[in-house]
Amino acid sequence: MKRSVKEIAQHVGAEVVGDATLALRGIASIASARAADLVFVESEANLKDALQSAAGAIITGSFGRNAESSKPLLICSQPRLAFSRAAELLVETKEQTEGVHPTAVIDPSAKLGAGVSVDAHAVIKRSCVIGAGTRIGAGASVAAGVIVGESCSIGANVTIYPGARLGNRVIVHGGAVLGSDGFGYVRDETTGKYHKFPQVGRLVIEDDVEIGANSTVDRGALDVTRIRRGTKIDNLVHVGHNVDIGEDVVIAAQTGLSGSAVLEDGVIVGGQVGIADHVRIESGAILGAQCGVPTKKIIRGKGVIFWGTPARPIREYLKELAVLVRLAKEK
Repeated sequence: MKRSVKEIAQHVGAEVVGDATLALRGIASIASARAADLVFVESEANLKDALQSAAGAIITGSFGRNAESSKPLLICSQPRLAFSRAAELLVETKEQTEGVHPTAVIDPSAKLGAGVSVDAHAVIKRSCVIGAGTRIGAGASVAAGVIVGESCSIGANVTIYPGARLGNRVIVHGGAVLGSDGFGYVRDETTGKYHKFPQVGRLVIEDDVEIGANSTVDRGALDVTRIRRGTKIDNLVHVGHNVDIGEDVVIAAQTGLSGSAVLEDGVIVGGQVGIADHVRIESGAILGAQCGVPTKKIIRGKGVIFWGTPARPIREYLKELAVLVRLAKEK
């Protein structure tokens, strides 16, 4: 996809220094860039390498404004963000397949919007609604009554259980399972046997959510599991039943959220974090990798990093570690 530097600058809100007519075709790292590629730098220390690279143009912060450069410079306050937005113009991310593959199985009662593509061996069952421009990957299974919004990408071998609802521009990577039963059992104190608690709730995923490969999101037991607008979930994450995840939350790989946990807007969760049932993580808190949050705990502190098990502010955790080191040396 060929775009001029001027077009890209207008799209990302950058100021151009140099030739705005130069045509670019792609994005790259500084090391691998070619003459028609766009690169970015976030610090002055890396600007020299970018200027000496083969790249056609550079997105840079205000520190690059006075640099001597034969390449056009796109000056902005957030180079990494601008580079990500430039990729929207220069990189084609959707597969170019259109229409329904002859091996796909689609119930006559299902409704497919304009421009929907359904790949090989996918199954779409009764009363489903698939919005315009959405792609259903090979081997995916979309159960009865599921609603998928417009311009979504449902990867290969994704399974969506009955009644789930996905908003617009949702991305679900291969192997993910959405709307499966939660882990809920009641023990008979007389016999010691476990009986399944009803799992008849719903799953609602709002607009612009991305769910990584082989992640699982359980539907509510009696109510709703909800993932709100703009949240990004990495690979191999488990979201239990009745969980409520706020807007623009980021959750890294191998994290587990137990039933009825609440993550408010803007929370950041590192890899391999364990969150127990009925926990509340308040807006803007940051959970470091491998920390654990016990049942019914409330974590609060916008911009505060929590670490350890049980999770506590990182400064407190590091002080405790220092005490342990001193004690060990004394022995």
